Order: sequence, then structure tokens, then C-alpha cells
Amino acid sequence: METIPKTNREIPNRILRSLPPSEYEQLLPHVELVRLRIGQVLHEPGDEMHYVYFPNHGVLSMLTVLESGEAVEIATVGNEGIADLSVFLGLKVATSRLINQVPGEVWRLERASFLQLVSQCPGLRAGLGFYMVAMFTLVSQSAACNRLHSLEERCARWILMTHDRVDADTFPLTQEFLSTMLGVRRPSVTVAAGMLQKAGFITYSRGNMTVVDRAALEASACECYQIITEQFQHLPGRGTTRENGRRLLSSGLYSSAPGQGSRAEGYRA
Repeated sequence: METIPKTNREIPNRILRSLPPSEYEQLLPHVELVRLRIGQVLHEPGDEMHYVYFPNHGVLSMLTVLESGEAVEIATVGNEGIADLSVFLGLKVATSRLINQVPGEVWRLERASFLQLVSQCPGLRAGLGFYMVAMFTLVSQSAACNRLHSLEERCARWILMTHDRVDADTFPLTQEFLSTMLGVRRPSVTVAAGMLQKAGFITYSRGNMTVVDRAALEASACECYQIITEQFQHLPGRGTTRENGRRLLSSGLYSSAPGQGSRAEGYRA
């Protein structure tokens, strides 16, 4: 488990990293570092939202749950953002399911403490406002993508967005979970992922996905991925660019070089 640093310069979460030092110091007494397991449900529709979460590593998923019990993903949240943004907008009761998609650490704040900090910290309010615009782009673009683009393109986009948010080329992912995220039946996902694997873009084994050819996977995705990514990359808190040939994560930090170990490799479904 990581410890909470005294300064926010190296924090993966971009909202927290963008805070002025004085606001970060105000935040420290109120945060708790929590490790989430894969598939952990943080709330269901109708639940009161007692906390907000700032992911450092891993990915959270927001899902709409239908009367039939079926669920479809609305959006994902990584180290660029916060869940639930609706608390910032004044809501107390959840309208969606929040589930942990990829294991990792989050900073957790009680709702009352968070809202008090929002009222006192203009830098935090600004960061949340920028993120709200980016999240709207993600949700609206994803809706268009789900209607107009092929399942293979959507599958590539979703894998890329997950890859951007974890410090690893390998991360846990079951085909059942992927089918829920994409709102399709599992056999359809099996075919789409199989095509990407046959092409040599990814490998899939024992509930773990590995991105093998990042450039080819990007080429197979629709334009939605680039539109969403550019919106996120303009958020405050971006790290300093370094000419090292490594992919830039959503957090603005960098992944491990090819062949090196990574944080998420130790997590297993």
C-alpha cells in the first residue's frame, strides 16, 4: 500500500496533482488511501453516496442498471478524474452503479469533508469543472460510438482507454466484464476480441488482457478514442513531457518501458 505523500507533485490523479500547495495541505487531513479489488461495488442506484473517490491507479466504471437487471456502462473513471462527480453537483443519492473495473488505489473522502473543501478551495473547484466538461465529452462520444461504430472498433477503443489508465501492458479483464461494459452478448465480444488477438494487437489468457501492439490497436479503433483522449490530455495536472518513447498515460505520468515490471502485473482476477 502506498503512503500519502507530503507534496502532490508525483500523485497520479490529475485533479489532486493540479491543486495549489496550500489547498493540498488542506486536503491531507481528510483523505484515506484505499485499495479496491476487481469487481468491488462501491454503490448501487438509490444508495446514498457517502464518499467520493480519486483514483491513482486502476479504473472505476459507472453503469446504468435496467429493470431487467442488465447493466450498460455510462463512463469509466481513471487517474484523470473523480467518482462520483454528481456529489460535486449536489446529489446525495446515486443514480448508477459504481464498480471497480481494474484493481488499484484510490483516495477516498467523506462527502461532507469533500463539499467543505470545494467551498474553500477555488483550485479544486476549477479542476472539477474542467473534468466535468471532459466527462461530458466522454459520455456523449461513447453514446455516438455505440450507435455508429463496429464492435471491433468499440472494443479497441475500450481496451485503449483502460490501457491508458493503468501503469501496465497487462491488466485483469474477463470477457464477461467486457461484454457488460460494451452492452453486448458475450459471444459477440469473444469474436471481436478474437479478431484483435488474431491480428497480433492483443493477447488474452486466464482473465488477463495484454496490449502487444499499441500503434496497431490505435489504428483499428474509431476516431472516438482520439477525440476523448485529446480532451483528457488538456486537463490540468499533466506531467512534463519526456522524450523517452513511452506512452503518455491519462495521468500525465509514464508507463514502464517494454519488458519491465509494472504495478498492475501483480493483480489477478
